[in-house]
Amino acid sequence: MRDFKPFFSDKRTLRDLVDAYFKYIEGEYHLEKVSSKKPSQTDPIEEKVYDRDSEVATITGLALFLGFNSRDEFDEYENTGKYAPIVKRARLRVEATYERLLHRPSPTGAIFVLKSMGWNEKVEKTKATDSIKSIKVKIIESGPQPVSNEKEVVI
Repeated sequence: MRDFKPFFSDKRTLRDLVDAYFKYIEGEYHLEKVSSKKPSQTDPIEEKVYDRDSEVATITGLALFLGFNSRDEFDEYENTGKYAPIVKRARLRVEATYERLLHRPSPTGAIFVLKSMGWNEKVEKTKATDSIKSIKVKIIESGPQPVSNEKEVVI
């Protein structure tokens, strides 16, 4: 692992940059008054007109916005250092956007991305035999012997 100097002077600066990224990907728009397409409505309505389209949050987009030169550098920053919790939370925000996409009609792309982020389809179960090497059972006879049919029962 190589040594690198932090890009950020303090935690607040990094948190503000992460928030700025998520604000940036919302896009930019202005409102315009347009005539309604419904003949019964004569008053103009306000409509959003995008000057810059919204984008889906991505790890690479976040890394670029924050000033990293590679995904490896971003991952290293996330795994070590005093800013790791902030970067981990930022990654979690990106994952949340893909998780919301799972509820759309065609979630294939979101599934692919989430799998690459470590999500699994199957719940991993541990077998009881994996942790138990052997069991020794000792049967001690006590009380009356069991009967083989109801005719042997004495009251």
